[in-house]
Parts: sequence; structure tokens; C-alpha cells
Amino acid sequence: MPRPTSSSSPPHLPLLLAALAFLAALILTYMVAGNAQRTAAAELAGNFNFRARDLASGIDRRMDVYEEVLQATRGFLRGSTDVDQAAFAEYYDLLHLNERFPGIEALGIATLIPPGRVDAHVAAMRAAGFRDYAIKPPGPRPVITSITRIEPFSGRNLRAFGYDMFSEPVRRAAMEAARDTGHPASTGKVVLVQEGTQDERGEQSGFLMYVPVYRAGAPVDSVAARRAALAGWVYAPFRMKDLMAGLGGEHAGELQVEIYDGLAPTPAALLYHAPGGTPVRKALLAYQTTVENAGRTWTVVVRSTPALEASLNRRATLAIALTGVGLGVLLALVVWLLASERRRALQLAQGMTVELRDSRDRIDAERERVRLILQTAYDAFIAVGPDGRITDWNLRASQLFGWREDEAVGRDALDLLLPAPQREEWHDCLAHFARSGACAMLAGPTEATALTRDGLEIPIEIAITPLATPRGYGVTAFVRDIRPRKETEEREQQRQQRLEEARAALLRSQKLEAVGKLTGGVAHDFNNILHIISANVQLMLRSEDNGRKRLLNILDAVDRGKKLAAQLLAFARRQPLHPSVVNLAQLIERMDALLHRAAGDAVAIRMTIPSDLWNVLVDPNQLENVLLNLVINARDAMDGGGEVVIALANVTVDAHDTLTYAGIHPGEFVTIAVSDTGSGMPPEVMERAFEPFFTTKPEGKGTGLGLSMAHGFVKQSGGHIRLASEPGAGTTVTIYLPRALQDTPDPAFLPVPH
Repeated sequence: MPRPTSSSSPPHLPLLLAALAFLAALILTYMVAGNAQRTAAAELAGNFNFRARDLASGIDRRMDVYEEVLQATRGFLRGSTDVDQAAFAEYYDLLHLNERFPGIEALGIATLIPPGRVDAHVAAMRAAGFRDYAIKPPGPRPVITSITRIEPFSGRNLRAFGYDMFSEPVRRAAMEAARDTGHPASTGKVVLVQEGTQDERGEQSGFLMYVPVYRAGAPVDSVAARRAALAGWVYAPFRMKDLMAGLGGEHAGELQVEIYDGLAPTPAALLYHAPGGTPVRKALLAYQTTVENAGRTWTVVVRSTPALEASLNRRATLAIALTGVGLGVLLALVVWLLASERRRALQLAQGMTVELRDSRDRIDAERERVRLILQTAYDAFIAVGPDGRITDWNLRASQLFGWREDEAVGRDALDLLLPAPQREEWHDCLAHFARSGACAMLAGPTEATALTRDGLEIPIEIAITPLATPRGYGVTAFVRDIRPRKETEEREQQRQQRLEEARAALLRSQKLEAVGKLTGGVAHDFNNILHIISANVQLMLRSEDNGRKRLLNILDAVDRGKKLAAQLLAFARRQPLHPSVVNLAQLIERMDALLHRAAGDAVAIRMTIPSDLWNVLVDPNQLENVLLNLVINARDAMDGGGEVVIALANVTVDAHDTLTYAGIHPGEFVTIAVSDTGSGMPPEVMERAFEPFFTTKPEGKGTGLGLSMAHGFVKQSGGHIRLASEPGAGTTVTIYLPRALQDTPDPAFLPVPH
């Protein structure tokens, strides 16, 4: 007998259900593929916008660099356009403009020429070696300028040599703007003089940038003063294609760039277009912004190229479509099987239910894992929707701000967490962030002040990441309490302050130690002198002769005490001096025999004395003592023979001289340098060389007051003393004495005629 059927459904119902399932799968596939396509388009747009903004920023940075180059050249000229051609060429070579600053056609100087001085100026330039020099274009004009220096001085740049840029309105407007403001100024779109004829130009646009050069020392505090002080301009011409070469990087072929002079992108204002040719197609993506170029506004328009648009990833959409069709076929087959065989359908439904349950469990487990990670994170985690309300809040956020999760979620983040004065600024930033997914305030980790539940303001550091949603961009933020870091920084600052105080106390103690050494040395030497006097007096009391020898010993001791007192006064800069106008060459000649006797036969003394030596105002007797001490010190340092060089010279120290950093004030000096070929001094000895009673000689060989007395005498005379030495390379002591304005030395010290 035939098996009875368990279903009363019509035979075509399974096919109908399978068709409906396949249609539903196709509709779902269409929706998913469309969403994937939109996502790919959004990603392409974001990539394009990033490249376009980066290109505009690169143009802005490059023009800032060119301004710095011209500012540095103005500093090199030091207030005068009359610079030697060789020196200017050497300066240009040092800059390596072709390697470091592509796009600069040349570096030049435009000199302002009074109308009545044109012929004299042309004659002077030709006399300087420029035989074909002439001002171009010829003819009388109210104000005349001329390109008097240009580097490289070859090729196309020779066409510009002598050109009067004031004769052309666009150039003149920029030159006047730079002259009146004192700042760099750029021209509008021009054709460079270097381009030559129309056939040679190749339709390449250009512009020029000017920096004014004012005469040195002239006031420039007003427009009228700047005009009166103007000497000329430093300028640089630019060819736009050379300027833009390589600026787009490896993706330059995917961007179509247009640069317009001004705010209106009109054909007449077009400075640059790449790749070549005017666009005839409507680009899929476009970006427009402005950049500032030395007081000139440029409009930068960037469009996508077919190469970039072709990179739109449609393969994912095709894969989704194919997958959806395959799943639709599979689903239709499943529905047909379900409708055809109930038992198989029940088994399949049970398997799908188990699989769905497992999938749900996996999703729940993953969600729980993420929640646990966020709850146990070291930083507070806060998620904010595009509307500014809190959507997620972890345990660390509750501990930091004092609000429970159920109290914080749904509240406005700014009203809950920020003090009132900061809310408006952050509100504008988050509103912009919700629209574009970016805000300048949130470009990186940002420090701010947050408000706790108790009203306590605490310093925090916040790191923001955009979260795209259908309603705009939300915010995921990790917030870190930086109070410990601030406290550490404050403790470090206090530690540094205490360290500086300790250093100051150490310096004071070292000064007290020096004074103590001085006091001890003085007491010791005076005690010896008094002992000599006392002993001789006692011997005279016991002796029956007239005591002449004892009296002479007493006088000798008194003389030694007088010398010690003189050294101490010189060290303290309280020595009574008797300055007079002295010719140092004559003084050294008078001391020649004395210096040779002091140095000994094993030491050679060589003197270097110029014929035009200036006079100085100084006490000659004290200076002779200083020189004698320096020669004796040099003799002792050489220990067995060597050479001492005494060199005199005229020296002028200006405000920019490196000697001013060593404490020597600007002025005119006569220097006495005493050099030896001895053992030299290590750094630790040099640091203490001018201390009183400090000596490296054996006991009884020196008092340690020679250099300290010399230091005090030179300082009291208004001069300076410097010490230079290296172990094994000898020592040089240089004395700077101020120049005397009197042309002849005082008569008391003139050489006696033979």
C-alpha cells in the first residue's frame, strides 16, 4: 500500500518558499553591498582629504622656509646692499639652495638708486668689472632700482642683471609693501625676466618675494622712517613648476593641484596646474583651502585624478554580492528542504538553533571580556555619543570622578565633568568633532582640568579616538589622573631650588675659605716679620756695640712687611696707584736687562713689539713688578730652560666679539701676552690660579700672591687679565690695559738720550 503523506500542502509550495527566501537574500545582499560601497567611498574621501591637507601644509611650510632664507640674507648684508660679488657668491654657495630649497631661481639684491645718481652708479658697476652693465629698461623714472647682485651669475639670470623692477606695477606693489612694513612681501602672478621670449618661457608662471634692507643704524619705527632708511631689497624669483616639483610625494600622480593668486580661482589668477592641461572632467573628490605667502593669499584647489578614483575598492562589494547570491541559493535550498522533508528540516533547525546559541554565547563572552578589560583598566574610560551624552563609563571613572555608572550614563559629559569656564571652548570642539571626526584641541594627548562630584578641580590627561556612528562621530576617551605626575614635577622643582640654594651656600663657604686662607697667610708672614724685629731688638739690648747690623736687619724686615702690605692692597684693589701715560714698548726696553737677569741664562726671552703701539694709562712701577713676577713664574714652570715670549699688540673689542662673552667690555686695549714653553696647568689648577696664597711650588719657594696681586692691580687699573694653559703645552697670561687717548707719554718716562 502507498505510504500516507503527512502534509496537505500543495506540491508547488516548497518552490515558492525557496524563491521567496532567495529574493530576501538578494535584497539583504544588495543592502550590505551598498553599505560596503559607501564605506569604501568614505575611506577614499578621508584618504584624499588627508593628502590634500598635507599638500597645502607642505606649501605653507616651504614658503615659510623661503622667507627665512631671505631674512638670513638680509642679516648677512648688515644694512648695506654694497656687498662684494665674491663674498655674495660664496654666501650663496654655502646655502646650497639648489639642493635644499628647490624652486628658487636665484638669490639677488635690488639697490635703490637716486635718479641723479644713475650715471655714476652705472660707471661704478662697469669699473667693478661688469663691462656690459646697464639699467633695463632705459629711460627716466621717478624711482629707479637695479639688480646689482644675483647668484648664480650665469645662464638665464644674466637677463635680469641691471633690471629695474620698480618699472613693472606688480613687482613695484610688492616692493613698496615690503618697504613700508619691514616684512617679507610676495608679488602676484608675473613672468620672470629670466624666462626670455614667449617661445622660451613654455607658459611657466612665476612670482617674486622681497625683504627690505634698511641702512645700518637708521631708525625704522614708522613708515616715513622706513622709507627714508631704505637701501634696497633682497629678493628671490620663483618658477612655479620648479617650486612644486616633488611636493606631492609618491602620491603626486593621484592629485590634480591648482594654485591661484588671491581668493578667487579664476583662469587669469592661475599660477600652477598639475598634471598639465586645464581639467575638462568633473572630479569625484575636491578640496579647496588658502595659504599665506609673505602677505599674499593663495587659493589651493586639489582634485582627485582618475588614477585615485580607480583605487576605490569595488572588489569587496563584488565579493559580498557573490557571497550573498551563494548564501541565497543555499538558503533557498534549505527552505526547499525544510518544506519538503519535515524531519530533515527539524534537524537542520535544531542545528542552526544550536549554532546561533553558540554564536550568541561567544558574542556575550566577547562583550563581557571587553567590559572586564575596560573595568580593570588603569585609566578611566568614557564613551560619548555625537550628541555629547555619556554612553559608557568604567569603574576607574567612578573612582576618579565619584559618579556611579548608572548616574553618569545619559548625562551631558561637559556639564558633568568640566568647570564652567572651560565648557564653551570644549563644546565648540566636540561639535566640530561630531561633524568631521577631528579637532585641533584633541590632536594628541591633551591636559585639562576636570570636576569631581565633590566640586574638586583635578588635572587630567585625555586621549581621544573618534568612533564613527550613523549620526556622526562619537568619542572614546581614556582619562588619566596626572596629580601624581604634577606632584612629582613640583617636588623636582623644589629639589632643584634646594640644589641651587646648596650651590650658593657652597660658593659662600668657598669665599669664606679663601678669606680664611688669606687671613692665615697674612698672620703667618707678619708673625715672621715681627719675630725678626723682636729678635734683633733683644740682641741690641744685650749687645754692647752700636747695633748697626741689627738695625739693618730690622729695616729689611720692615721692607718685607711693606711689600707684603702692597701685595695685599693690590689683591684687594685698594693699592694707592700713581698712573701716568706710558709707552709699553719703551717700558719693556728699559726692563730688558732686568728681565734677562731674572730669567737666568737657561731661558731665552723673545719680544714682539709693533711699531704703532698705543699708549696706556697705568702705574709703571707696579706694572714692572707684575711683568717681573710673570717672567719669574714662567722660569720656574720651565724648570731647566725654555723660551719666554712677551708680545704686545693693539686690540679693539666690539660688542659682537667673542671676548665680550669672557667678561671683557667693548673698547680699545693694549695687550701684554707672556707665554712660556713650560709644563702648563691642569684645569683644576687654572681654576684656583688667582686665589691668594695658592701655589704649586714647594714650601718656601713662593708666597702664592704673585698672580692674585697681578689680578688685583690689572682690575684696579680698569683692565682685564686672562689665563690660557694646557698640560704639556705651556701657559699664556694676557693682560688687557685700556688705551690712553694722549698721543705722547708723560715726560717723566721718556727715554733718556745718549
